[in-house]
Order: sequence, then structure tokens, then C-alpha cells
Amino acid sequence: MTNGVRSDPTEWTDDRHKRGLAGEEQAIQYLLSRGWHILAHRFRVGHKEIDLIARQGSLVAFIEVKARRGTAFGSPLEAVTGAKRRELVKAARVWVDRHGRPADVYRFDCIALIDNKLEHLADAFRPGWR
Repeated sequence: MTNGVRSDPTEWTDDRHKRGLAGEEQAIQYLLSRGWHILAHRFRVGHKEIDLIARQGSLVAFIEVKARRGTAFGSPLEAVTGAKRRELVKAARVWVDRHGRPADVYRFDCIALIDNKLEHLADAFRPGWR
């Protein structure tokens, strides 16, 4: 598993960054407890990033993790905008080119954490390929 964190999280001062990393760690534990294998954490292609890439058999999920303290600004899943989806798809294509297998099936998931309550939205959106 690769961890794309480029700096020491103990030195971060922005609570949003700390909450984001804590949310990703919680999502990893959730996925592992359900039989997923984590292939990548914070897979980067230039400025584009996929929070988690996980495998269960031939199914590979590209997962966006959103952590929030509450719903005052809407659901965390609403934060996965069209622009963010296009960014995820571009990065996923690079991952597939480098690591994909002929029998793999791909999907895009979102994991939302609101006050540490986790919601996993499988097949959150479809980009129109495979």
C-alpha cells in the first residue's frame, strides 16, 4: 500500500486536513473489516488525487472520502461535484493503465463521515467507461 501523505501529519495545523486524514484512516479500517484490500492511499497523478483504491476479488473501487463535523454545509457526498468526478476519472484511468488487470471491474464509491458516523455509497457515480 502506498501512502501519498507528503508531510508529517503531526505538524499540520489545519483541522480540516487532520480530519480528512483521520476520516481516510477510519474508511481504511471499515473497508479492511469487510474484506477489501487497500491498493493505494492518496494515489496522485499530478494535482489529481484518489483518496483510496481498494480491491475485493476482481472489483476495484476508486473511493473519495469526505469527512465533516456536521451537515450545516450539506451532505459530504454533495461535495463530490462534476469537476471532482472528472478529476477522479482521469486519475483512475492512469491507475488502470498502470495496474489494471483484464478481468477487473471498476466502480467509483464515496465514503462519507459525519461526526464519525460512516456511510459507504457504493457505485456513487458512473463515468461511462467499463
